Parts: sequence; C-alpha cells; structure tokens
Amino acid sequence: MLDKIERINKSVPIPLYFQLKELILSEIKEGNYRSGDLIPTEKDISDAFQISRTTVRQAITELVQEGWLYRVKSKGTFVSQPKISQEYIRKIESFNDQMYRMGVAPTTEVLELKTMKGTEAGDSVIKALELGANDSVIFLYRKRLADGDPIVTSKTYLPLAECEFLLTHDLRTEQLYSILSQKEETRIFRIERIVEAVEAKTEDVNLLEIKRGKPIQYFVSIGYNAYGKPIEYTLSRYRGDRNKFEVTVFPENKN
Repeated sequence: MLDKIERINKSVPIPLYFQLKELILSEIKEGNYRSGDLIPTEKDISDAFQISRTTVRQAITELVQEGWLYRVKSKGTFVSQPKISQEYIRKIESFNDQMYRMGVAPTTEVLELKTMKGTEAGDSVIKALELGANDSVIFLYRKRLADGDPIVTSKTYLPLAECEFLLTHDLRTEQLYSILSQKEETRIFRIERIVEAVEAKTEDVNLLEIKRGKPIQYFVSIGYNAYGKPIEYTLSRYRGDRNKFEVTVFPENKN
C-alpha cells in the first residue's frame, strides 16, 4: 500500500521519521492495515520514500512502543490489536456501559457465584469489607469480553447481610452496579482503587488467552455506600495488551 499513501515532504521542518510515523498510523486507523497484517520491511519503506533505514527504524520503533505495531523475530513487523480505552479509573461506570459507549459489544461469563464465610474468603476480604470472622460474603467471579475477546476477569466479594438480594438476579445480563443501586444502603457512592502491573499467571493464560509472563493491569477496588460502609471488594485483572486507562488530573487548590 506504500504507493497509495501520500509522500513524505522533505521541504518542511518536520522530522522525516515523524512524518512516516503519522502516515503509517493513518493507514492503520483508516483500516488499510488491519490487526495481524504484516507491514513492509524497513528496506522496502526506505526505498519507497527515499529515506534512510535509520529514519524508518525510528518511526517503527515508536509505533511498537506505543502499541500500534509488534515485532516477531525472523518474521517481521505486524499491526497490533487496538487497545480499548477504559475510564475505569476515573468514573463509576459498569463494564457494559463503557463498552457500549465505544461501540463494542460486551458479554459476561459468570465463572462462579456462591456464598462463603469470611474466614474462607480470607483476611483481606474481612478487612476490606469490615466484617466479623463469622460473617458471610457473596463471591462473584466473572470474565468480561469485548466483541468476543476476553478483556478482564474480576473476583468480587460483597457482604451477604446487605446484598443477599443480588443472588436472585441474572449476573450474565444484569449489571452489578445497577442491581446494587436498587437499595440506598448498597448503592456505590465512591470507590477507592489501587493499580499495579503484574505478570500473567496460569489462571490468566487460561481465561484471558494471554501468554504467561505478559503484563496484567491488576486493580484492587473497594466500593463504599453514601454512609462510608464498604459494600464491594473487587480484584480485577485486565489484559495489558488490550487495555489502556485514562486519568484526568486537576491542579491542587491552594486557596
């Protein structure tokens, strides 16, 4: 497709590598290069545009670093699957609503739904939900998909005393936050989240179709009602190669 895209302008004060990068990126965004497509070699691009291979390599390297392309040793450079831009960090919103807003079809698989004692769930659950050792919790384990591709798994714990009504709902089709909003005492008012990068483990390989050791964005979330009582404790594992997260930061008000 190199002969179909506009040429590089060597008379303007814009770095050649940047012009090339933008041209390739435009081809990807317009769908002329699709996910999994092999792009031309550095030599072919260099010859087509009459620019140095060093310039080509710099453009390609930046596109790889930004996640638009990936390299396979001895095979070439390929177009990556586009990452889904998530607002999970800065907004209380269901997974389904996020996907619909981006024009992606969401589906949910409920891997496990049961009740258990707090001691069985573990000390971290008891502490996060401020429970007694003999209190019971609901355990909800889900896999979420976007256009059929697995994106995230989440393990959610909720206090049984307040959330038992949740068990009568179909969590494959109904949204957790919408269900919780049916009662004032379980409506999620604010969420505290911690995120870290971890390596994919066997469970991720099996459920998220990602190679062992690849990056996972791991979130620990605690959702509180309007009275400050913790209602939801969720451990989420997002595929690092398919997700990116947006954050808005405001300057500190020193008045």
